[in-house]
Amino acid sequence: MEIAVLLFDGLTTLDAVGPIEVIGRLPQADVKFVAKRKGELRASPRSSGLGLIADYALSEVTRADILVVPGGPKTQALCDDPEVIGWVQATHRTTTWTTSVCTGSLILGAAGLLRGLRATSHWQALERLAEYGAIPSSERVIVQGKIITSAGVSSGIDMALRLVALVAGETFAKATQLQIEYDPQPPYDVGCVTKAPAEIIAFAKAAAPLR
Repeated sequence: MEIAVLLFDGLTTLDAVGPIEVIGRLPQADVKFVAKRKGELRASPRSSGLGLIADYALSEVTRADILVVPGGPKTQALCDDPEVIGWVQATHRTTTWTTSVCTGSLILGAAGLLRGLRATSHWQALERLAEYGAIPSSERVIVQGKIITSAGVSSGIDMALRLVALVAGETFAKATQLQIEYDPQPPYDVGCVTKAPAEIIAFAKAAAPLR
């Protein structure tokens, strides 16, 4: 099972690493980190600045069973990059599942994959999905045919568990959740924009504006 993960400078670390921690446990999973150029790319300093290694250039991965497109502050540059968009379009034609995390859904939108479909994204980018003909929804994970979009950052783990259930069944997905001990118990109940008070929303926007 070939799993292609798109990497780029300025991505959000957990958008890529979170889902792969889950999906990579599927039987016979072959995870390939792909970028415009091989070598090290740097995640957004906002999320970690972690160096991630792309083992393959776009031209070296022409198909995938699962495509994972993360997001991050530099997503817009990819939306305007014909080489990346062309690769996403071509790879999507081969996939069983095409997925996104956070603003990665904007890349799917720019590739023309979300027209007429419900889709989600980071709450600060949600309404931008309409620019690509999608129907924005604040749901945490949305399955539309073979396309699965998820909301901001941490929701990629939820998306991946949903995907594992679709591929390998609920028992395998539940066992995977237990293996990674994914049992969120956050100290605050403000993890969704509909739950957060106005002053917290304003502070979050000011501290980390979406570019």
